[in-house]
Amino acid sequence: MEIFWYVIIAVVLVVFFVLDGYDFGTGIIHLFFAKTEKDKEVITKSAGLFWDSNEVWLVAAGGMLFMAFPTFYASVFSGFYLPLIIVLWLIIFRAIGLEFRGQFKYQMWKDIWDASFGVSSLLLALFFGIALGNIVRGVNLGGVDNGVSAHEGHYFFLPLWDSSFSPLAAHPGVIDWFTIIIGLISVVTLAIHGANWVILKTNSSINKKLKGVIFKLNIVLSALTIFSLFVWQLVNPNSLDNFMHKPYLIIFPLIYLTGLIGLFFIKKIKKDIHAFVLSTLLIVGGITSSLASMFPVLLPSIHGTHEHLTIYNTAASEYGLSVALNWGIIGFILLFVYMIIQKRLMGGKVDKMDYGH
Repeated sequence: MEIFWYVIIAVVLVVFFVLDGYDFGTGIIHLFFAKTEKDKEVITKSAGLFWDSNEVWLVAAGGMLFMAFPTFYASVFSGFYLPLIIVLWLIIFRAIGLEFRGQFKYQMWKDIWDASFGVSSLLLALFFGIALGNIVRGVNLGGVDNGVSAHEGHYFFLPLWDSSFSPLAAHPGVIDWFTIIIGLISVVTLAIHGANWVILKTNSSINKKLKGVIFKLNIVLSALTIFSLFVWQLVNPNSLDNFMHKPYLIIFPLIYLTGLIGLFFIKKIKKDIHAFVLSTLLIVGGITSSLASMFPVLLPSIHGTHEHLTIYNTAASEYGLSVALNWGIIGFILLFVYMIIQKRLMGGKVDKMDYGH
């Protein structure tokens, strides 16, 4: 049952980053490339019509994590308290930026909420990438100092950064040079995904320009990906062991590579949906490759005093996991019906759809 719920939660998280990921990316595109009022309005609309339903998946993932792996949930929600609060505020300001923009026609009013939407989207993409960097890097479980544990083995607390700014420090912070690299990969990936979404859902005047932007960002992403593999080996020399011992896991990096290579042909792709699928493969492949490299570990310990947090030592009881299955099936049916209806109602281009007035 532990593996079952791990897979289910992983799927829900991947769906969230695919769906809300294009919202984050749309905000980044809006911030840097939308210059005319018409483009700003339609690009905002392409995110505003979907953001609330997309974030349902984040709520679902949090609820299932609390149900299935309560020890892990308690550990990360206390240990990553500071960045989680920052993410919460960024989600709030992104949402109100979308919802408040169209309430008045004063230009200063629109500019304020445009900035709120764009900057919050950029920082959310960065912080979610930094969060993944922390997960794959590991933390000082138990607050061990000179071999002496100050807390229980599942407890930790990270400052936003350590004075050394190094992932190899005994007490690393949330932000260091390694997690920043993963954060930048996240920003570039979601910017590509958001650009493909804008092209797919709008008739914006910058759509043709965005294909050139995607091509350039893909070059940057390729360089960052190669560089991150080298530094990942420095931070965690055993990071590729799972792929060596279980060769079938190579399917996940191949998914990522398919999206990465395919996007180099963005200018030749005729159907917009095909480009969107390729950027979706980037997100799916990137997240699943990270999870596959760690399995069954959920959060690594950077020292030998306390064992890693895994799906086995943080899971709820077998009875609790089995009972939750029945309610989970009902919840998933409702979730998928909601998503299908919403996507059908919002099918096609959004240019003439009403939002924010």
